[in-house]
Amino acid sequence: MFATRARASFAFPVFFPVVFRGSRPARPLDKAQRDAQNKAQTGTLGAICIASSFFLALLAPPANARADTFPSTIVPFTPFSGSLTVEIENDKAAGTDRHYTHGTRISWVSDDQKGIPQSVRDLIDRLYPLHARKRQQIGFAIGQNIYTPENIASTQLQTKDRPYAGWLYGGISLHGEGVGALAGMSYNVLDTMEIDLGVVGPLSLAKQTQTQVHKFLHVTRPRGWGNQLSNEPALDIILQRKWRPHTPFRTRPLGIPLQADFIPHMGGSLGNVLTHLSAGGTFRLGQNINFDFGPAHIQPALPGRESFREEGGLGWYLFAGGESRLVGRNIFLDGNTFAASHHVDKNAVVWDFQLGMAATLGRYRLTYTQIFRSREFRGQRQPDRYGALSLTAKF
Repeated sequence: MFATRARASFAFPVFFPVVFRGSRPARPLDKAQRDAQNKAQTGTLGAICIASSFFLALLAPPANARADTFPSTIVPFTPFSGSLTVEIENDKAAGTDRHYTHGTRISWVSDDQKGIPQSVRDLIDRLYPLHARKRQQIGFAIGQNIYTPENIASTQLQTKDRPYAGWLYGGISLHGEGVGALAGMSYNVLDTMEIDLGVVGPLSLAKQTQTQVHKFLHVTRPRGWGNQLSNEPALDIILQRKWRPHTPFRTRPLGIPLQADFIPHMGGSLGNVLTHLSAGGTFRLGQNINFDFGPAHIQPALPGRESFREEGGLGWYLFAGGESRLVGRNIFLDGNTFAASHHVDKNAVVWDFQLGMAATLGRYRLTYTQIFRSREFRGQRQPDRYGALSLTAKF
């Protein structure tokens, strides 16, 4: 039931006609395997079509958008003017060591205007016609995700647990903030499109990273990386839209002036790494909370914003949020796209719940999040949880 199976190139034959050296060749399929493969491909292609239609809807302008909210004057370009964010996610913070076990991401996002040359702003308008803004940003990122089964001390293939896998990538993102309406209320709207390109498999260096870190920390060394997914070039396109109320709700419990709001979001991704649709929201309570759109996390997870605006003085908030994802493909569970590999049967619906705190002072923002994730595949013994720490500095 959990044996290896061959994967055909169904989604990206134009982009990835060749599997990197080191991939295992696909084995000949019997009739039962071909029927199962065709069924899986049909379901995945259906998910891709649905996700594509959803993406087109995200590109549409929000209703009642106002073009005069943000100034569209030309601002002199100031190189390297933006926000640098370092994000570290690890399950040790939650007392576990399994499944999504570590993620690192370093990103830079330009300032609203002066961090982008005028020619690039014009190009963004043509390529990605965001709704009435005018706040635009461009971002760049590098990152690595690491996934393992629960028992990392064994060298044997663990057929009833998820595969060993790593994902090393670089990304470019476009951000546009404007004004729109949702359910009859006026909101600040943030659209984000990100394209991530990288590699899954030994070239991701996940084995070396985890082995050296565990050696340094004097904890159990992972011994099963010989069973990891094969090398595969990987592409993901991510779209997200978030709505933040113009004016937070104000309250004074125990005489303490506080602000509160709720930021709904929707989005999805399309690619041979992850194809999914998502929706959710985040509740925030604090002081001077309008400095961002919520905390940023390594995807897939609840979205936020890797940059922030200085509001003057101390700003902070506590937050709680949730997201549900309809998953069409997850390479870290489904296995390689182009070659035979170990896989497990994924759950079609996955949800996340998060709790945490964010604070900003001057040019710095610090956030910590505890994330709880539902079971991602059949036979998974327990839900997962992990901690996420991020630090952002403005330049």
